[in-house]
Amino acid sequence: MVTLAEVARHAGVSPSTVSYVLSGKRSISTATRKRVELAISELGYHPHAGARALAGKRSHIIALVVPLRIDVYVPVMMEIALSVTVAAREYGYDVLLLTNDEGPDGVRRVAASGLADGVILMDVEMDDARIPVLRETGTHAALIGLPADSSRLACVDHDFERAGALCAEHLADLGHRDIAFIGYAPAVYQRHAGYAERTLTGFRRAADARGLRILHRPCEGSYESTAGALARILADRPATTGFVVQNEGAIGPLLSLLRTSGRIVPEDASVVALCSDPLAEQYSPALTAVAGPARELGRQAVDLVMNRLNGRPVQEVTLLTPELTRRESSGPAPVR
Repeated sequence: MVTLAEVARHAGVSPSTVSYVLSGKRSISTATRKRVELAISELGYHPHAGARALAGKRSHIIALVVPLRIDVYVPVMMEIALSVTVAAREYGYDVLLLTNDEGPDGVRRVAASGLADGVILMDVEMDDARIPVLRETGTHAALIGLPADSSRLACVDHDFERAGALCAEHLADLGHRDIAFIGYAPAVYQRHAGYAERTLTGFRRAADARGLRILHRPCEGSYESTAGALARILADRPATTGFVVQNEGAIGPLLSLLRTSGRIVPEDASVVALCSDPLAEQYSPALTAVAGPARELGRQAVDLVMNRLNGRPVQEVTLLTPELTRRESSGPAPVR
């Protein structure tokens, strides 16, 4: 890797002169500046991101904190990460990936080092320990998720409360009165993941407004855990005819288990999933699903960071409207 000292020798100037040319902090003669710029070009010198930041220049890097958990659905997270990368490149920025296991210390390290001009957090919890660090350090940041307190933050997320409500309302409109909600693993609710808690809140409120009898059963997403969840549901509420599934891993096992128990979808049991449309269309029968644009989350998060970097006003909370697409897995409640 070419160093600043090598550029200085090649141009016949001092290292401090090269630094002043890069930072623009001092006036340098046109002839000297051209010699330094030519040396930089000929040697292929690229200033270190941290050095540029210390010199008062932008690093042109955005740090993206991605979840590293076994209880998240990786394809959706990767789709969001890819959209962040594509949107950042449109601004001339690169993306530095961090994992959320670094927690507040990772955010603090990036803020202190100057390695990144801004940070995007994913997998936001209701009381996220990383958020006080963002406020304390004044980091230009955007959250893909919505914490309990969003003041002085820039957040973009799906409207998960509305998504949960859409599921309950759809099944109620079809005449179902006993509905089960198969959610994520217990650990997701224990750490108060925003997307899980808000979906369940919206579902419960809509169910209560429509006079539905509901059950919520957390599920790890494996075949065995889904079988256990279904067995408990049918033991507690044998008349259950509607199923809402937010855990993507449980969708396939649930459809299989309903078939083996003699329940035909949708004649005997209706299933509504909270998942992407491509995933919903992979199953037989194709799933009625509530979905939102995952790629739009990434693009808007990058826009929020760039607006903050450039001193433009930003909206604290932007919620993307989910849509319910009816397919073959939901139908009128069976007449008993």
